[in-house]
Amino acid sequence: MTLAELDKLQADSLMEVANAADAETLEKVRIRYLGRNGVVPAIMKQMKEVAAADRPVFGKNVNQWRKEIETAIAAKGTEVSKAPSNKVLFDCSLPGRWHTPGARHPVSRVIEESAAIFARLGFSVADGPDIENRFNNFTALNTPAHHPSMDESDTFWMGGDQLLRTQTSPVQIRMMTSHKPPVRIITPGRTYRRDTTDATHSANFHQIEGLYVDTEPVSLADLKATLAYYAREMMGSEAGVRFRPHFFPFTEPSVEVDFSCHVCRGQGCRVCKMSGWIEIAGAGMVDPRVYEFVGYDPAKVFGFAFGFGVERIAMIKYGIPDIRWLYENDVRFLAQMR
Repeated sequence: MTLAELDKLQADSLMEVANAADAETLEKVRIRYLGRNGVVPAIMKQMKEVAAADRPVFGKNVNQWRKEIETAIAAKGTEVSKAPSNKVLFDCSLPGRWHTPGARHPVSRVIEESAAIFARLGFSVADGPDIENRFNNFTALNTPAHHPSMDESDTFWMGGDQLLRTQTSPVQIRMMTSHKPPVRIITPGRTYRRDTTDATHSANFHQIEGLYVDTEPVSLADLKATLAYYAREMMGSEAGVRFRPHFFPFTEPSVEVDFSCHVCRGQGCRVCKMSGWIEIAGAGMVDPRVYEFVGYDPAKVFGFAFGFGVERIAMIKYGIPDIRWLYENDVRFLAQMR
């Protein structure tokens, strides 16, 4: 290539930059001349073919050309960005598009319905942090120091006494340490445990726990009446409740709570494994030692507590066979909740 040809290319390129009417055209010019496979880099690679006597001047002119075109492109870019665009961004003649209405997630629906049901019984909603300490999550709930739930294989420890809460019961401890009786709350929220995810387990799930503590007598019969009302409101008017003896560190006596199967009405089916009952919750009368940890006098207060998994209620209520469906955000699944 001769110097004369180089000068013509330079003039042509600067003319193309000046004539670029919009950012898209300007970008094409930039790529044509300065891109990796553009004209300027290609000419630089051909320097060895230029006569030795002309190389110094030729190289100087190419470098000057590069700077001039870069400056021109930058200036033109500012100019076209400020210029009003004649491009039609929206065709007003197109027919409207109906958007598919969204739906409340099953977990959100169960939490909202549960909050409304318990509100009719005088329970308010209480919340607390996901990151808790050992005292609120274990010690104040009368959990022995050697209990396996404190192992790193079961709990997400974050260093020191900090952990991701394994239950929403710590909210109950926070409420009792900061409020005098009566306390009547439910505590919906996320919880975290080192579970291997499968069709019925997840490392991150939701719980709703309830607490009623008063200076007036509160009995196991009150607990059963509360959960029976919840069962009828959530699962249907014919739902029943069954208590079975169990053990929990923070309640005494403790019970497992079963709701009659809402699918077969107690006759036995695949959902309830032919038993007519579905295990729903753990509950019991608050252990006196829990009162001592929060500064209540065990001789002067009475109360019960209960807790159940939101995902379990949702899976039973809506016939969901796999807990993973609740977290995969598959719009085909979520659309069925409308």
